[in-house]
Order: sequence, then structure tokens, then C-alpha cells
Amino acid sequence: MEFSPVLYIAIPLFAAFLIPLLGKVSKTLVKLTPGIVFLYLSYGSILLFPKAMEKPIVQVVAGFKPPFGISLYYGATAAFLITMVTIVGFVIWLYSYKFIIREPIEKYYMLFMMLITGSTGILLTGDMFNMFVFLEITSIAAYSLTAFLRDKDGAEAAFKYLLIGSFSSTFYLLSVMIIYSYTGTLNFADIAGKIDLIPPMAKGFVLVLVLVGMGIEAEMFPLNGWAPDAYSQAPSPVGAVFGGIVVKAGLYAMIRIVFLFFKTPEVMQFLIFMGILTLLIAEMAAMRQHQIKRMLAFSSIGQMGLVIIALGIGTMGSTSAALFQMFNHALIKSLLFFAAGYLVFHSGSKQIEDLEGLGYDKPVTSFFFAVGALAIIGLPPFSGFWSKLLILVSVAKAGDIAILLLILTGSVIEAIYYLRAVVKLYTRKEVPDNVRRTPISGLVAMGILAAIILYVGLYPGVIEKWLAPAANNLLNAADYIKAGLF
Repeated sequence: MEFSPVLYIAIPLFAAFLIPLLGKVSKTLVKLTPGIVFLYLSYGSILLFPKAMEKPIVQVVAGFKPPFGISLYYGATAAFLITMVTIVGFVIWLYSYKFIIREPIEKYYMLFMMLITGSTGILLTGDMFNMFVFLEITSIAAYSLTAFLRDKDGAEAAFKYLLIGSFSSTFYLLSVMIIYSYTGTLNFADIAGKIDLIPPMAKGFVLVLVLVGMGIEAEMFPLNGWAPDAYSQAPSPVGAVFGGIVVKAGLYAMIRIVFLFFKTPEVMQFLIFMGILTLLIAEMAAMRQHQIKRMLAFSSIGQMGLVIIALGIGTMGSTSAALFQMFNHALIKSLLFFAAGYLVFHSGSKQIEDLEGLGYDKPVTSFFFAVGALAIIGLPPFSGFWSKLLILVSVAKAGDIAILLLILTGSVIEAIYYLRAVVKLYTRKEVPDNVRRTPISGLVAMGILAAIILYVGLYPGVIEKWLAPAANNLLNAADYIKAGLF
């Protein structure tokens, strides 16, 4: 059977509806289903990834060709990011296999599959309104997963996320309505060819709506108020889902729209400015945190600021570096949330102070946290070193020395609080031997991520060779229009 891009959406969606029925038969089937889905999607990536790197695959839905019908655009950028989502999703499933112990597990895995459906749909869709639909699917699943533990703090975090997320959906939908009223089309490629039909003032208003709407999903300052509470109150695997998958889809959506419709020097400078604000404010906030998950949440926001800066530079080198950083962040931050989840479980506290000495009591889990911390601050021989180096090189080539110094400032702040946390783990303290043990599935999941991070750090060429076509696909609007309308 020939694999089609539509299956990236259809299979997880089918699994989401199937899981509640399987729950009436066997809990084991419920747990195994997402793993089977990710293995099948990985098979699809092996088949389609090389083809998409050479030429975009446009899938027509229901037989109506663009711009009148709905289409899916599986280009090099989408292929790169969906492959990343598949890898991270599989490892999150493996980690969750023994981590989620509270009933109903059917609800957890159903929402997980819905979130994968929405995120891959955002990455694939060639239609503005369908992007709104997938954004809503992703958001509803994310709100529910934030409150999954059903405690007071989780419910409060979910309500805040819901409130801010509703602004995201409303603003984006308003931008869709205005664009359709002037262009008469919802197809991205067709809109890109007709964007000059929109008067300058209305076009500027649409840009604001898009940046606010999708900036919320991309954790761009000052629109990221939902993130610290959602990350810290959701179960640890859900924090990894947010940082590794959901935010990447939202950032891709924002940048795809900006690069297609609004790519002017002024807009790119604005992105750089907002990226710098996001990076520095988030890193300073992270340094002041006393809870480990909130520290990781603010760190995630700062990393997205770094990616936005690189995308704002707008060169082939900086865009390639931004995609590399997105890939690294997805893996490294997932590893950090995984390790932090069990460190909190073993210590019984979310406070960084209470993790003192766990490096001796729980050496393997602490080691994986240390690997993630060293990788995220960009130390060799880990993969985070190369993406940060490429970003710095691209900024230097663009001649923006002030921006370079600000990025380095943010990196120094980041190194301080991560190293502080690692030192706390390995500060000698008399701690009772905790009889709790990290499950084998959790250790294997963390081991897979650590192995990938180290391997890519030692052999960055395995990723770098795919970055140029992915960056070119994101930057080249003319090619997107040509392929999207064929």
C-alpha cells in the first residue's frame, strides 16, 4: 500500500476514536495502540521523506484541486518537522507507558492522539481555515491534558491556557475572514499570489492578528503567559509534548504565514526584536525559579525566542540553524522533562532545593538530566552545540554584532541556572535510599533521546544535509505557490 501524507492525520485520528472502544476490552491494547501508530508513521516517513526533500508532495483531498479544494502540502520543511514529531511522539509514548498510573488511561491516550492529529495537520495543511480547525483540535487536547491530574493547580493552569488560547483562535480566525473577504480564497498558495489585493492598512491589521494569534502558540513574549503554569502542572510527558511538538507546530504556522504573505525587512526586524525580548526575559525569569518544571518552562520559552531571532535574520544559514535548533530543542527538552518528572517523583517535591543529593540516590535518572542540561546550554559533544553555533555564525555573517552579544548574554544566563541545578543534584547529602525506581520504559525512553543527542553531536552531518532543502522550502515563496497550485 502506498503511503499518503493524509495518513499522518487520518491514522492518529482513527486511533483517538478507537482507543475508548479498546478500553472496554483491554488496558494493554489501549497502551500499545499509540506505539503501533508511531511505528507506522515512522514507516511512512522513511518512504516519503527523501521524496519530499527533492520535490513537494501535494495531496488533493476529496478530488477538488486547489485553490477550490482542500490540499495537504508535504514539502521539505513539513517532512523534516513531521519526522521530528514522529520520533518525539514515539519516545513520549514509551515514557508514558508506565508513567501514567491514574485512571482513565483511555482519556490520556485519546487526547495524546488528538494532539498529534492536530499538530501534524497544522504542519501539513495548505488551507488557512483548515489550519484553524487543526489549531482547535490541538488546543482542546492540550487544555484537557494540562488538567489531566484533576487537582486544583492543574485546573487553574488549564483554565489560564484555555482563556489565552481562545484569544489565539479568535485572532487567527479574524485574520482568515479578512483575507478571504479580499482574495476570495483560503488556499495558502493562492493567497500568496493575491496578497496585494488587500489594502495596506488591512494587510497590516491581518499581520497583527496573525502574530498575536500564532504568537501565543509559539510562546512569543508577551503572549506566553499560559506556558509556565501549563508546563509545570501537567504530567511530565505532557510537558514534553508541549515543548517538543505543540509549540513547534504553532511556530511553524506563524513563520509559514509571515514568509508567504508578509516577508518585508520591517517585519523581519520586528521578529528579531520580539525574539530578543522573548529570549532575555524568559532566561532571566528561569534563573529566578525555585521549581524545576517552571524553570524548564521558562527555558523553553527562551529557546523559542532564539529560534525566532534566527528566523528573523531570514538567510538560508539562519533558517537552517533555526530548524536545527527546533529539532534539538524537541529532543533535549523532552529528555529534561522526562528526567525531571522522575526526580520530582523520587524526591516528592518540585523544589530544586529538594533535589539535593539525588545524583547519588538515583544516578541514572540524574545522569540523563545532566546530559539534557549540558546539551541545552550548547556544550560539546552534544547536538545543542552545533545548532547554537550555526545560529551565532549566521548572526555574525549578517553583521548584527549587538544581536550576537545579546544571544550570548542569554546563553550565559541559561548556563548559570542549568549548572546550578546539576550541581544541586550532585551536592553530597545524606539521603535515605528511596525504594522507588524509575521504570525500565522510562529509562529506555531517556536513553534513546540521550543517544540521539550524543550521536547528532558527534555526527551533525546526519541532520545538516536535510536542513538546506527544508530551509529553502520555507524561504522560497515562489516555489511554494507553484507547487501548491500545480
